[in-house]
Amino acid sequence: MDQQLLDRLAIRDLVENWVVWRDAGDWERFATVWHEEGWMSATWFQGPARDFIRVSQEGFAKGVRILHFLGGTSIDLSGDRAIAQTKMTISQRAPVQDVLCDVVCTGRFYDFLEKRLGAWGIVRRQPIYEKDRIDPVDPAATLRLDQKALAALPEGYRHLAYIQELIGYKVKRDMPGLTGPEVEKLYGEGREWLAK
Repeated sequence: MDQQLLDRLAIRDLVENWVVWRDAGDWERFATVWHEEGWMSATWFQGPARDFIRVSQEGFAKGVRILHFLGGTSIDLSGDRAIAQTKMTISQRAPVQDVLCDVVCTGRFYDFLEKRLGAWGIVRRQPIYEKDRIDPVDPAATLRLDQKALAALPEGYRHLAYIQELIGYKVKRDMPGLTGPEVEKLYGEGREWLAK
């Protein structure tokens, strides 16, 4: 096999391991997908990967379940650097005014990766939030959302932010979506990363 194919396989394996190990609470192995200065951005957290692991572990212990499912991956390689975009969904279950609900957000993981000492690792992960929805777990339940509060949230992750704020998270309001200046800025940063 040529080196590019081996690198693509290693990156895809890394992206898949991130999801499986995080969602399973396998924190020791989850830590291995990041480089030392790894940085994670999410609706509810922005900071060093080591802190993301800690707060994820704390939330998991309290019963918070933010789960992920992956689709296809596109990888741009430039020597020992790469940008990987992976289709994904984020799902979370929580009560909304005593109605148990599932929220599902579709988007992409946008990963800045680097190969160091022969091993790929994530330097930065920035999700792109494209669209979402919220549904009662019991289809017969009546769900009433605060329409004013909902309208104040970003379109691509409006329902996800709504449920996360209800359970006490502070949600960042300017994350990249399908279109707009935030995602264009991210694409520019990706091009710069590959050009170095």
